[in-house]
Amino acid sequence: MTDGGNLTLLSSFILLGFSDAPELQTTIFTVFLSLYVLMVLGNLMMILLINTDPHLHIPMYFFLTHFCFIDFCLSSAITPKALETFLLGRSHISFCACFAQMYVFLALAVSESFLLGVMAFDRYTAVCKPLLYTTTMTRARCYGVMVLVYTIGFLTSLVHITLAGRLSFCQATSINHFFCELPTLLQLSCSDTHRNKVVLETSAVFNAMVSVVMILVSYAYILHTVLQIPVGRRRLKVFSTCASHLAAVTIFYAPGLLTYILPHEATSWDQAKLLSACYTVLTPTLNPLIYSLRNKEVKGALRRLWEQKLVPRLSRL
Repeated sequence: MTDGGNLTLLSSFILLGFSDAPELQTTIFTVFLSLYVLMVLGNLMMILLINTDPHLHIPMYFFLTHFCFIDFCLSSAITPKALETFLLGRSHISFCACFAQMYVFLALAVSESFLLGVMAFDRYTAVCKPLLYTTTMTRARCYGVMVLVYTIGFLTSLVHITLAGRLSFCQATSINHFFCELPTLLQLSCSDTHRNKVVLETSAVFNAMVSVVMILVSYAYILHTVLQIPVGRRRLKVFSTCASHLAAVTIFYAPGLLTYILPHEATSWDQAKLLSACYTVLTPTLNPLIYSLRNKEVKGALRRLWEQKLVPRLSRL
């Protein structure tokens, strides 16, 4: 087969999931389904809450809305097909669907990485320059930043997918994973994938470094400012808000960097799949909990939604 011949000669791949451990398939299916349901409810509730409560119409929650939206779309691009794979033991996915899944996943993962950096800058502006916050983080600027974030994410993904589309896969059609992840697909190709791997690793390091530098610089200034605040409720409020964001940063980068920067030879395939499960379903499920359980404003919005809108409607039934 020559390069570029995949579209006509290769019609589909087979996702193996955890087929080497059939006794765990039912358990894995149940865990993934439960987490996915919680993810959908949590993220959609956060989006609904932020959009319906005027008290949350500030830049911080504007970015959080997009954060929840990205998590919801990222997990939804992967989990339904993964559930089919776990239920049946293995499943077929067309060549085009596989590449579409990779494209959406990579685009949203890169977008979320940059969004975490933007959210750190938002916290820096709110804490360190409170008098300039409303003029710095205007509605137009927030929308412009999100357009830039999505543009970078989808263009970066397009580069990877275009390069991957030029590879040949010969007769290898079985993907030892529960979704079409780019590093796994590169292992499957019978073409020279050196260029793809270099671009992937360079892109992963660059994207992560840009976001991490924004986060570290922002929090260095935040820490300096907070330490000058007398011990009291305001300092605790700042720490509480920043702790939620730092927790989201930690659970996003830890499994992602291990998967995309370390070579697959360094870990077993099952370990790689578990790491992938973290950022495809576990992380999107935890993020709404992180931002709601430790946030008094979100708790207050939930209480107002319940008392002012849900209770009156239920009483009329």
